[in-house]
Amino acid sequence: MEPVQKKNLKNSVEYSPNSIVSQVIQKNKAGNITLFAFDKDEELSEHTAPFDALVMILEGKAAIKIDQKTHELVEGESILMPANIPHALLAKEKFKMMLIMLLNKEL
Repeated sequence: MEPVQKKNLKNSVEYSPNSIVSQVIQKNKAGNITLFAFDKDEELSEHTAPFDALVMILEGKAAIKIDQKTHELVEGESILMPANIPHALLAKEKFKMMLIMLLNKEL
């Protein structure tokens, strides 16, 4: 087991022009935690996933569409994207987020 490490999540991933940058910070059988940095107007198109996913905005502003309803989130806010429900993300401005994916025990 690795020793406990203190991290500044906001500073652990950097922006790249016209891109989405991701960095996995923890992964195991139960799921994973990934940091993302989206440049303005970058997006993840609508898709589904077989696990619940919690998004926490670390910096900036994003529009997150879940089941045809758009939610605008800013730094410090979070939202749950339920398993098997269509969702999409759009960077309204540059933003960073932490994504926590929890695998479904039935898989």
